Amino acid sequence: MASPATTHTAVRRPLDALTFGIAGPPALTGVVADHLRRLGAGARDGGGEDITLGGGGFTPVTARTAWGAAGSGVDDEATAQAVTGVMAVHGRRHGAPRGLGVDHLAAATGVLTVQGLLAGLVGQARGGPAAPVRTTADRAGLLTVSQYLAAAGADEPEAVEPAPGGPPFASADGVLFELETLDPGAWAAFWRALEAPAEAIRAGWRPFQFRYATACAPLPEILHEVTRRHSWARLGRAAGASGAEVCRLRTLAERAGEDDGADPWTLRALGAGHGASAPAPPRPHGPEAGQPEAGRPLAGLTVLEAGRRIQAPLAAHLLGLLGARVIRIEPPDGDPLRGMPPACSGVSARWLALNRGKEATEIDIKSPDDRRRLRELVAEADVFLHNWAPGKAAGLGLDAEHLAAVNPSLVYAYTGGWADRLDDAPMGTDFMVQARTGVGEAVHPADEPPAPSLMTLLDVLGGLHGTEAVLAGILLRERTGHGVRVDSSLLGAADTLLAPTLRRAAAGGDPRRPAGFRHPLATADGWIAPADDSARAAAAYEVRGMCTEDALHRLRSDGLTATAVSTDLSALPHDPRLSGSISRDAHGALAVPDPWSFV
Repeated sequence: MASPATTHTAVRRPLDALTFGIAGPPALTGVVADHLRRLGAGARDGGGEDITLGGGGFTPVTARTAWGAAGSGVDDEATAQAVTGVMAVHGRRHGAPRGLGVDHLAAATGVLTVQGLLAGLVGQARGGPAAPVRTTADRAGLLTVSQYLAAAGADEPEAVEPAPGGPPFASADGVLFELETLDPGAWAAFWRALEAPAEAIRAGWRPFQFRYATACAPLPEILHEVTRRHSWARLGRAAGASGAEVCRLRTLAERAGEDDGADPWTLRALGAGHGASAPAPPRPHGPEAGQPEAGRPLAGLTVLEAGRRIQAPLAAHLLGLLGARVIRIEPPDGDPLRGMPPACSGVSARWLALNRGKEATEIDIKSPDDRRRLRELVAEADVFLHNWAPGKAAGLGLDAEHLAAVNPSLVYAYTGGWADRLDDAPMGTDFMVQARTGVGEAVHPADEPPAPSLMTLLDVLGGLHGTEAVLAGILLRERTGHGVRVDSSLLGAADTLLAPTLRRAAAGGDPRRPAGFRHPLATADGWIAPADDSARAAAAYEVRGMCTEDALHRLRSDGLTATAVSTDLSALPHDPRLSGSISRDAHGALAVPDPWSFV
């Protein structure tokens, strides 16, 4: 049979001419079906236990997805959040475990499943085997909390002790809003303009800065009091003058009204329409490039990653787990986040969670000579991935068209905040996107005020979308011979996360979950989380005076499903409910299992 990589020269989308059948829990497979359609595959009737994807000259690839291991008690979104530590981390700002009101782990599992299917097709197009892939929501949950888990197992404590508290702030006229700045000078200028006490300004910066790391921000209460003295208009002027940014928390109804149904990523062929009339020469396959194998379908491919913080580094990390060689492009003197506490053997535990196993080279992108060196690296790479500020790559002559000139078969990937889809978009950081898109309202039930989760929900899901987009781009390149530009965003991640919520709103229902939704029940020595379909009945039980084991026995004896809530992340490596083992890397940092299994 001819290679799928050379058969379909008229292909415009990665999965054109392929079809899929869906099987498995609908909550986990909804995202799979949606994304496969958006990538060009046609739907057909499913059957059995496996998702299947084939056609277009490919041997069918299969995937199977589940909440967790059979008999583990991980049976739905609520129990998966409870077991993997998601409830513990999301609840830090509240001082007690809380479940997310959105199905974050179901969405993440769906994207990971699509990644596995795409990776299988890429490996097959490059001469490798068609290995079945397995995903579970509990492994998706461990990936979601991997940075927090690494910090919990580090050699030293957090730089800021986790304690309840955090944004949003409120104005005198009742507007809830997020504040964002990465600059301590802008932070100080904003608060000085509002006449906040100098000591509170100084004391507030560190927990505010570290809220991305700790999922909480115990700010001085006086700062909240200060914003409540001023109108929203006054707060906006203070932000504009200081260089900080503020964003009003939008409602889900507002987001539903502006939702354009756009894909969570875009793919565009490079070369076509830009002066190149023929496909680029094919990249070498086989032993000289590194032979794909089961579990490592990207072996032999090279990814250059110029990423900071979470989104792009996570996307590249997953590509590395799939077998790619990943080379980080770091500034002179290296990535400063390597030193972010807490550390393991002198290296940031959080940094290791996203960057272990990568190579690194230092390049000053402001230097013409170093930009020349970067182009030389790009000429030999398969993927260039970055999350620089909007417009920065073009200003440096490092945008997709510039780099396609030195490597016509390049997959150029940009992971950003807004994908140029909103005219009034604020800074494209996790908490600002949560605020602007209604995620802040969706993550809490109807009896609580809106507040973005201080877990980095969208950075993680955005990183997963980045990996998915790169894999789709590589597959499209393999099928057409053209280089590809792929763009993914935190806004796209928010759209995936909110899709079920916005469907409820479009159908005339309440988009928010009911009061008390996914609130664990306190026991004498911990917490238990009922499954969603058992929660209403479980709320009638008085378990506060029982130990957790007895409380679970009582509920289960009456036919209800519940599990203990993991509150100590450092104990997760010993939790028998998890489907994969947590290990320690060469630095001693806790490392979560790969999110897919290829069998």
